[in-house]
Amino acid sequence: MELYWDETPIHVIDFEGGPQCGIVEFGVVTLKGFSIESVATRICRPKAAISKREQAVHGIGTLEASSERPFQDEWDRFAGLRETGPLSAHFASAENSMLKSVFPYPRQSPSWVEENRSVANWGPWLDTGVLYREIGGARDSLNLKKLINSHELQDDLDALGRAHCPDGRQKYHCALFDALASALLLSYYCREFCDERLTLLQLVARSQGNLIKRQKVEQRELF
Repeated sequence: MELYWDETPIHVIDFEGGPQCGIVEFGVVTLKGFSIESVATRICRPKAAISKREQAVHGIGTLEASSERPFQDEWDRFAGLRETGPLSAHFASAENSMLKSVFPYPRQSPSWVEENRSVANWGPWLDTGVLYREIGGARDSLNLKKLINSHELQDDLDALGRAHCPDGRQKYHCALFDALASALLLSYYCREFCDERLTLLQLVARSQGNLIKRQKVEQRELF
């Protein structure tokens, strides 16, 4: 029996950080249909000093983050998320690469596109960047802020930020705020741009930017 997109938790993820310092903040929003079931976020100890250029983007400094636990301590959380539902992000290749740089593989988990099959991969990901590109979004209009504003969702996002984000982290380039933005866009897409209730397989297939990968998902051969 096909699983519909709103019948399983979807874990929307965002990371702040870079190649040198690693992941210095994560945000996770767990959606079940159009409802937020839970959120999680924290700052993480960097692997190396955070550059001034990176700090200017996300606002996290080396001194502030050095007393926090490293992201490596989050294995059980992220492996557990993958076991309970698919992961999602805005242009997910970045989050996938950052996650794999710390944890190359999750535990054996449901594939979510093939019934009764387990895999040891973080994917297949749902990808709001690809979903909105496929409905005609111009390349320069696909960042989170522009998409949120173009669909008049900023007030909704600000309300979610006040409800869920730590003080001082209620803005773009803060991990949980960006994860909330991506979750809001995913919900909006499924409500406004789908003529029918999508199966999870259909949503995963639409999230593949490559036609061959999309066809493989539809044939249940990917990952």
